[in-house]
Amino acid sequence: MPPEIIGWAASAVLLATLVRQIATQVRDGSAQGVSHWLFVGQITASVGFVTYSALVGDWVFIVTNACILVTAIVGQVLTSRRRRAAPEH
Repeated sequence: MPPEIIGWAASAVLLATLVRQIATQVRDGSAQGVSHWLFVGQITASVGFVTYSALVGDWVFIVTNACILVTAIVGQVLTSRRRRAAPEH
């Protein structure tokens, strides 16, 4: 079995987990307890990992980290919208 299969399988599990979290956030309609800094850190790290992965030419990590970057951006946008829409206490 080529080692890339393990990488792609791990990537699929990680991305499924992140997508599930975003779906839960959308369904619940709340940004409570979600840190803005989580997404800032995730976006920053993902940009670095995509860059590094491209430099070393590892397609498993290029695709995985690009997808993680997209989930971080989507999470940030959804959280920001929820916070703006939430009534002030």
